[in-house]
Amino acid sequence: MNALIGENVEATLDQERIRRLIPHRYPMLLIDRVHVIERGEQAVGIKNVTANEPFFQGHFPEKPVMPGVLIIEALAQTAAVLALDVLLTDEEDAIVYLTSIDSAKFRQQVVPGDTLYLHVRKEKARSYLWRLAVEAKVDGKVVTEAVVSAVVEKRKR
Repeated sequence: MNALIGENVEATLDQERIRRLIPHRYPMLLIDRVHVIERGEQAVGIKNVTANEPFFQGHFPEKPVMPGVLIIEALAQTAAVLALDVLLTDEEDAIVYLTSIDSAKFRQQVVPGDTLYLHVRKEKARSYLWRLAVEAKVDGKVVTEAVVSAVVEKRKR
């Protein structure tokens, strides 16, 4: 049992595995690692928010706040890792496109020094169409929640 995420961890995916699964790179790779709770069903991504993030230069210089759209993006990246970890073999490649964001709520600001726990849980999946309930937490409090849908497009390497 991992006290930080309150679930049994089946596997932890590090930066190397994450970069093999999704094409995002700095500065748009917004997850540091992913704890798979139940393969293909739920996972928790981790994002350590630092003062060095490029978006803080303009959002907002006097009172840095992580943009809500980037929190949703971090949740979507965690969801993509969850999906691709079960859909792909090591020889395959794919990209996940976000198709909808429903019921998004932003409950608290995320600031430098926070650690975002990016909880994603599959609601439905039909082959390459996925719908997931997502929520970001800081110190155990929900800061953002939504329902996202995405489509997985396989590509040849």
